[in-house]
Amino acid sequence: MTRWALRTATTSYQVRLALDGAWAELAYWGPAVEETLVPGPLEYAGPTPYSTAADVAACEYAPFGVRHFAQLDLIAEREGGVRGTLWRYSGDDLADKDGTTELRLRFADASQRLTATLCYRVSRDHDVVERWAEITNEADTPLRLERSRSAAFTMPTPGGARLHYLHGRWAQEFQTGQVELRHGRFTLENRLGVTGLAHSPWLAVQPLDEPDGPTWSTALAWSGSWAIDADADSAEGVTRVSLGRLPVESAIELAPGETFTSPPACGLYSPDGLAGAARAWHAYQRRLRRDVRLPVVYNSWFATEFRVRAEEQIELARKAAAIGVETFVVDDGWFVGRDDDRGGLGDWEPDPVKFPGGFDRFVAQVRELGLGFGLWVEPEGVSPRSRLYAEHPDWVYQVPGRPMTTIRNQYVLNLGRADAAAWAHAALDRLLSRYDISYLKWDMNRPMTERGAGADLDGRHVANYYAILEALRRDHPGVVVEGCAAGGGRADLATVARCDVLWPSDNTGPLDRLVVQHGFLQAFAPHLMSSWVTDDPGFFATSPRSRDFRYVTAMAGVLGIGADISAWDQERLDEAARWIGLYRSVRDVVQLGEVHRHGDPRGPFYAVEYTRDDTVVLLSWRTGHARGSATHVSRPPRVRPRGVDPAARYRRRDDDSRHSGAALAAAGLAPLPDDTTDASVVILDRV
Repeated sequence: MTRWALRTATTSYQVRLALDGAWAELAYWGPAVEETLVPGPLEYAGPTPYSTAADVAACEYAPFGVRHFAQLDLIAEREGGVRGTLWRYSGDDLADKDGTTELRLRFADASQRLTATLCYRVSRDHDVVERWAEITNEADTPLRLERSRSAAFTMPTPGGARLHYLHGRWAQEFQTGQVELRHGRFTLENRLGVTGLAHSPWLAVQPLDEPDGPTWSTALAWSGSWAIDADADSAEGVTRVSLGRLPVESAIELAPGETFTSPPACGLYSPDGLAGAARAWHAYQRRLRRDVRLPVVYNSWFATEFRVRAEEQIELARKAAAIGVETFVVDDGWFVGRDDDRGGLGDWEPDPVKFPGGFDRFVAQVRELGLGFGLWVEPEGVSPRSRLYAEHPDWVYQVPGRPMTTIRNQYVLNLGRADAAAWAHAALDRLLSRYDISYLKWDMNRPMTERGAGADLDGRHVANYYAILEALRRDHPGVVVEGCAAGGGRADLATVARCDVLWPSDNTGPLDRLVVQHGFLQAFAPHLMSSWVTDDPGFFATSPRSRDFRYVTAMAGVLGIGADISAWDQERLDEAARWIGLYRSVRDVVQLGEVHRHGDPRGPFYAVEYTRDDTVVLLSWRTGHARGSATHVSRPPRVRPRGVDPAARYRRRDDDSRHSGAALAAAGLAPLPDDTTDASVVILDRV
């Protein structure tokens, strides 16, 4: 029987062909083994009463026609022809280059005139298995893809599965959730046209009886509408997760000779529970990052909102430079027609009234302070009062003859149109070419409505969004791009591969933000997590916290300052300078280190540990009520660092004390020794 064994950094992924060549199925996925397992633990050759063999197999990709009753990944039909696909294996290609292995399995249905290639890519540098499908119409009539997922992953879960997912809403993104699934289906779905705030295209699966043991996790690299289905059957002892795009407006139609390529579905295995899965995702995402230094940013939004004036902005920039900020970003309100949220979007020209000395001179003044310069843009947003809309009303999504919905007083540019996409790219390229810009914050503040009809509207929009980002990165390699969508509404692996950093939430309140960041770090690496110090109390948990708490929270990823520093006295400015200096001294450890989370921010105490080379950085927070009274016994919480070497010795920077790694791992340390401190930074250097 034909089999293929793929190796990642620490795991094996083994696929076999069914006896009649009708499908490929997963045989084994777990810790690396040298031999090809025969039979693998997911294989089954027993009876299938009231079903078919394909319906109980661990199918890697299941079209309707091969499978009939169980979870399906492809439903294809031709007008006046056959609905469903009955294909057979027709060949494979296996290539290995520089530690990266690619496998392509080809299947064909001669009756339906459809061919499919199941694609795999793995690397010895990380543990992620990348998978996608290529579906080609070989006939001379159109082929409709009613469902066209990217891939499915099957996990052994005897007794049922525990599913972990991320959910939320605006200002409350990346909340962690879990559900026990013994039988039936659990679905995450997004129809917004962007990745979405309500759910993230990420899922983790564990056997119910091993909460800290084997963990499989999947994620979809797609920035449009999507769906994830997890089907569990405790009797069969497996859970199957299918991921892919979700056609909202209509089925995807392939013209004769055309090929549909699905977005990558990614999966990984970790023996170390959710924490190990998070670290494996971080390692993969570090391989996707560009070698760019992510600066400490000051963003002017909270200070001025739409009231942008050159003189005030320069004064903010002077204070930002004095406290150690590296890049000054002018947020919304810098362009013509933008005095509130009802106008200007689409007219990406600096407002001469707001910059009477010229925008060139304004940017030069910021740069003369030793700062990089950045701008906020929302290329897909169009204001009804804008010049763009007056000149090109047909460029926004709409259904002729029907009312148009405004959300946040704006429409959405139809980026799927070649002319609109070319205009958007030219507008951004012109800004980056004309002005000395080193940072671009790309925002997207509303979902799609009234998109009308047409061939794959979602796919064309997302493809051009990617193409513009890729062109900007190619032509302006020194510009750092921050991805944002009303907060964390465009956080996915495809955006991660094209942006340098993400904005997880518009909520910067200290307790709220810590919960958001905890969930974000489950699926995304710290170098992607932009976090600001502001004076915002938050939306939900508004209990007052110290300024130390805010700085330590923002230090957990890519530190920024977003408060109105024009109102700060010298003491607060000096305080900010100290914290920024501390962060810059450990920036590479925090952004690129291995992450261990201790506890949960919704409990009384929480900590996040970062380890890189010979340094450990431990950020800690007292998130619950302070003990409050010296009359009651309450020992301070202790943290046992997981990234220390037991055979080494470490020096603690703040008090110069020395500790063995063995003692730290066994007895831990107390980062918050008394009630006077609700957050701290402990740095350990190997000596």
